[in-house]
Amino acid sequence: MDIRTLCLGILTMGDATGYEIKKTFEEKLDLIFHASYGSIYPSLNKLTEEGLVSCRELSQEKRPDKKIYTITAAGRYAFLEKVMNKPAADRFRSEFLATLMFAHLLPASTISQMIDERIADRERKISDMATGCPERPTDTEQFMCGYGRTVYQAEIDYLIENRHLLEADALLGRRAAE
Repeated sequence: MDIRTLCLGILTMGDATGYEIKKTFEEKLDLIFHASYGSIYPSLNKLTEEGLVSCRELSQEKRPDKKIYTITAAGRYAFLEKVMNKPAADRFRSEFLATLMFAHLLPASTISQMIDERIADRERKISDMATGCPERPTDTEQFMCGYGRTVYQAEIDYLIENRHLLEADALLGRRAAE
């Protein structure tokens, strides 16, 4: 699914500003999709041009006007048409794993530190979900939170159980290079 389609989907939940859409990506879609303002606003502009989204401006005192986006009937239809299709295969991208591919070139201490930091980050995400998820009112939101917690916990478990493989590889790689 692309950013445009996800923006339409978010707008099916209610009118939103670009900032609110970005927050939804950060809070609800963080595990599965990343979107920056640099991709959200061009998508919203294109959706508006195509008549799939409407935009109204709300005046604010001592601030620029706020743009509020609303999905149109055509936008709702276009979104449902997209979401009814079989999803494409998941694509996974990880800077962390891409770096670890070259663990044999790095000092073992660097690898250990990277893994420790990743575990700490995932523990923080689980903790954030533990406080935020009970407030989620819908079954879908509960499902997404539970899925996220499970994936993050599985990553932590895997890193703890298998970190020795990378740390040992780094030690052996360093010795072989010397």
